[in-house]
Amino acid sequence: MSNFSKNEEAYSSDEDWKQELDVDLIIKKLTDARMKPSGTEINLDENQIVLLIDEVIKVFLSQPILLELDGPINICGDVHGQFYDLLRLFQLNGYPPEVNYLFLGDYVDRGSNSIEILCLLFALKVKYPNKVFLLRGNHETDTMNQLYGFCEECYRRYSPNLYTRFSECFRYLPLCALIGTRIFCTHGGLSPYIRAISDIASIERPYDVPDEGLVCDLLWSDPKRNQTERWCPNERGVSYTFSEEVVFDFLEKFHLDLICRAHQVVDDGYEFFADTGLLTIFSAPNYGGMLTNSGAMLSVDGDLLCTLHVLRPLEAEAKYFYNPQLDLEDGSDDSEEEMEVDEPSGNVKWSVCLKITMRMERR
Repeated sequence: MSNFSKNEEAYSSDEDWKQELDVDLIIKKLTDARMKPSGTEINLDENQIVLLIDEVIKVFLSQPILLELDGPINICGDVHGQFYDLLRLFQLNGYPPEVNYLFLGDYVDRGSNSIEILCLLFALKVKYPNKVFLLRGNHETDTMNQLYGFCEECYRRYSPNLYTRFSECFRYLPLCALIGTRIFCTHGGLSPYIRAISDIASIERPYDVPDEGLVCDLLWSDPKRNQTERWCPNERGVSYTFSEEVVFDFLEKFHLDLICRAHQVVDDGYEFFADTGLLTIFSAPNYGGMLTNSGAMLSVDGDLLCTLHVLRPLEAEAKYFYNPQLDLEDGSDDSEEEMEVDEPSGNVKWSVCLKITMRMERR
């Protein structure tokens, strides 16, 4: 884990803490939460969060809405307020700046610690702007937040003003990323409105998510197996589902090898579609405390070797605490196997690394 030099004693008074943004202290407070029971709320000063939001907007605007990145980088899907599972991912795979990350959106709603997730990721983004990258998901919108918990969490723990500030910040998040010019990343999926990749790059910020069109589809559309029509109305009531043919044509037209997206719960934490042309990543294991799905993360190295890391769910009924003295090998299965791919796509190669979390201790 990275060492964050400043500590709370560096401040002579609470007033100093409120008036000056200190991302190191925010990161320390939040990463130290790994020692606490899952679900524990970590309270930060509201003025600090507002300062953090203002600063991260500046960072988002300093980078394009269509990010162009290179490996090595780790790609994570939905985390949905499951802050302690996000800490598990960092604990197992490394913290910035030693490890680069791209998150595909859906940081909030459903889980109980959405504010902690946003504050940690925003603080890491401010401190390491070229190591941490955040895309927008369909849940980074006011409509969804009013329905699925984030608005209520902000009102209950802080204020309506903080919710408004977060909502405004979401309008500056990047939409998509290209990795090594061969891997296209977005939260939801494809759109019949994409004529050129530059269509995405030309979107101006701040931007809203309409009920239809390119931005809507990038955040909302889904692949659908055995669909014969290229595009069909989505059962979600928003956007489309698309066929394998759409994926193959998109990859060929834009000289890509892989589409990496999130947006859907999948049992193993990852699922392929259109052979290996599209990969769904979902990074919230034991989703909502109700499901038994695994979480997954995709690592892409500088040569586009892709490795899937699978995080198994903890027992839903148990409350666990990290013991930092435990060696990783004491409680983890870190096995690696080459995937058999019938038709390898272009420059991308595959392996799977199955990682079970560190053994936990009850307290």
